[in-house]
Amino acid sequence: MSAPLPATYEDLPNPRQYWPAAPGSYEEGLGMLRLLTPEIVASAARNEIQTGERVCLNWELENLNPPGFGRRPFNHLIKYVDSSNGAALDDEYHFNPQQSSQWDGLRHHSAPDKENPGKKLWYGGTTVEEIMNTDSPRIGIGHWAKKGIAGRGVLIDYASWAERTKGLKPDYALTRHKISLDEVLTIAQESNIKFQKGDILFLRVGLPQTWSAMSAAERKTYSEQAVPQHAGIEQSERVLKFLWNNHFSAVASDAVSFEVYPAIEEEFDLHHHILAGWGMPIGEMFDLNGLAELCKQHNRWTFFISSSPLNCARGLSGVRPSSVLHSLLGFS
Repeated sequence: MSAPLPATYEDLPNPRQYWPAAPGSYEEGLGMLRLLTPEIVASAARNEIQTGERVCLNWELENLNPPGFGRRPFNHLIKYVDSSNGAALDDEYHFNPQQSSQWDGLRHHSAPDKENPGKKLWYGGTTVEEIMNTDSPRIGIGHWAKKGIAGRGVLIDYASWAERTKGLKPDYALTRHKISLDEVLTIAQESNIKFQKGDILFLRVGLPQTWSAMSAAERKTYSEQAVPQHAGIEQSERVLKFLWNNHFSAVASDAVSFEVYPAIEEEFDLHHHILAGWGMPIGEMFDLNGLAELCKQHNRWTFFISSSPLNCARGLSGVRPSSVLHSLLGFS
């Protein structure tokens, strides 16, 4: 049985760590995805799926190439199944899920233990030893894969709004461009978005346009930075209160990180709080361009979203969607 969800941020016994489920349990492995109950998913499908139009939110596997943080670049091989007669061919993919569209899994990012700052803890108090040195699937992405991710999505199209109201072209995604919570709330009001419990929040920043306009040399320079810069929502306690009080089940963006990076206020690092602290999935580098076009066409910024994470029990480093996962299933 799920523990009652604290209604407000102020009701949290410890805003940095909300771990209501038993260690090693399926519910612990779900994190905030436990909010996607059958009732909430059925309501989203009933109210959002109307025209049946669909769009894939996966950015090409080849992006971001070359990747930052010293990650392995993407490689695709085509090989004969039987080299003696060449009757069939196979694909081989070699890639780091963090290079393109993916969900940050609960094993991906830790936070410092407030009582012992030199110690790192993952969601639920999971330790690096449990993740690295055992066969335990505790908080692995396999928990998400059992039923997938499905529910009501809401799009905050900052890229279009900033171009329309400020004359900003989407070339700031790989800078420390901060999107304020006030701007997010303004866009939500103008778009007639009323948040509901269990919503999946999408923030469009404009990384695909930024990346496509960069030269090979500029991309290489980006990948070699010791501390790359990424645009995103402000990292502040105001944002934490906004995310908790609206009871989002997950957040996602087309940027490299959902929040501005590096953090301007380290005390409120969003990855520490919402991923390691609350178990809220963070989607990164989704391709939101087609979604934004459909939302604009229908003047509606809510939709049904489905995603099927990789079925890897001990997976951790961001969940790479396969071909049909992030699909928009309908508008009014």
